Amino acid sequence: MAAVAPAPAAASGGGNRRNFQNAEKPIEVRLSNMTAAKAVADAVRTSLGPRGMDKMIQTAQGEVVITNDGATILKHMSVMHPAARMLVDLSAAQDIEAGDGTTSVVKLLSKGIHPTVIAESFSRAATKVVEYLTEMSTPVDLNDRESLLRAASTSLSSKIVSQYSSILSPIAVDSVLRLVTPSSTNVDLRDIRLVKKVGGTIDDTELMDGVLLHQNVITSAGGPTRIEKAKIGIIQFQLSPPKPDMDNQIVVNDYRQMDKILKEERLYILNMCKAIKKSGCNVLLIQKSILRDATNELSLAYLQKLKILAVRDVERDEIEFLSRSLGCKPISDVEQMTADKLGEADVVEEISRNGAKVVRISGIKNPSGKTVSVLCTGANGLVLEESERSLHDALCVVRCLVKKRFLIAGGGAPEIHVSRLLSQYSQSLKGMEAYCFAAFAEALEVIPTTLAENAGLNPISMVTELRNRHALGERTAGINVRKGVISNILEENVLQPLLVSTSAIELATETVGLLLRIDDYHPCR
Repeated sequence: MAAVAPAPAAASGGGNRRNFQNAEKPIEVRLSNMTAAKAVADAVRTSLGPRGMDKMIQTAQGEVVITNDGATILKHMSVMHPAARMLVDLSAAQDIEAGDGTTSVVKLLSKGIHPTVIAESFSRAATKVVEYLTEMSTPVDLNDRESLLRAASTSLSSKIVSQYSSILSPIAVDSVLRLVTPSSTNVDLRDIRLVKKVGGTIDDTELMDGVLLHQNVITSAGGPTRIEKAKIGIIQFQLSPPKPDMDNQIVVNDYRQMDKILKEERLYILNMCKAIKKSGCNVLLIQKSILRDATNELSLAYLQKLKILAVRDVERDEIEFLSRSLGCKPISDVEQMTADKLGEADVVEEISRNGAKVVRISGIKNPSGKTVSVLCTGANGLVLEESERSLHDALCVVRCLVKKRFLIAGGGAPEIHVSRLLSQYSQSLKGMEAYCFAAFAEALEVIPTTLAENAGLNPISMVTELRNRHALGERTAGINVRKGVISNILEENVLQPLLVSTSAIELATETVGLLLRIDDYHPCR
């Protein structure tokens, strides 16, 4: 971490007595926190915008991740400084703004303004910024698919997979629209299942009807791979001989006793398989087991004779999603296996897509809730992971529009517009608050500045021209990164949800307030 700057001298002049006389240690702690926050912000700053750079991250396990998604970069970052760690935890997906404005805060502290005054003024300034952003936003109807597609495409334009935005954007929009109702105020993205399979290209990514399972059908005993008029059961018990809790050794010297043990084992498993068949179940999803095998060769042979399709290694966290999607209840004991706990579907089959096998359940009769499955494909693991992250970001953008149905322009246009209005408003204020509002307005310019820097343009001339265009009344003028000019950003279809900008501003302000209120640091052993 950078060395802590010496405490700045108190401001001189007649108002010296009213200035906040800060002790040396709190100043040092605050500056250290600011430096740490700025270091975190700078780490993700170069990834902003369509021309943003990608980061190559090597995890502790030796895996390589290539991404320009701020949330992923910060998630993998090994941060030691407590303030920086707090920033990583807080900033989630809106990290780019969280560390900005630190220069302004240091300036204000050096003027002798009390940190609490700065934090409160920033909070009021953020409220004003949200007002201005809401004024310049345009309402969007969820039936207006074109607007949703433009917002999703803008989100994907800065990703490695940007050339596939025409494929991924409609998938993101359609996935969310299948889950919403006219009265919806939110969408749970856990209801959208992304199944990743290496094979083919991103072009082959598709939104599938029904439910997808990334596990394969067990065919080692020659069991069926397609079942029509399926009755589906999710079981949380194992089709294998029971084991004691502790590791015990049993020594059998008598052949008759050996035969008896094997006979009991066969009978135990056969009775379980018969109970499953008796309930009417012909498709079995078996939860993954740690303590003992979920199935053994004997149980698979019995299931094959009874014409039951079996899929094992269903993860514990998938059970809730599958229960809701299929309209069935998880069964923890074979004695509870009854027809009323089974789900129904027209077809359960194992299908192959570009060499990758998945299980598709289609024509589900009585699902407990709406869910969506998307098959993500990619040529290799790195591309596939980035494709999934990009699709998740696009889904988040569409979800933001469900929560708050307003769109604003991108390309740095709203930040410059709000910065101008806030500067003008600060001139009507008096005292320390005017300083704070002016500093907040100045900090907002970091977004267009960063966009210009990352695109290889001259940030000073671009931001100056952008400010002039806004002064002339062009509220939607923004930086066209692709052409390297200032243009009407709405004509370029660069749009983003209002919620993205407002929550970023609020989050950044909260974070600065938190950092400013810290005046000491005590490590505990």
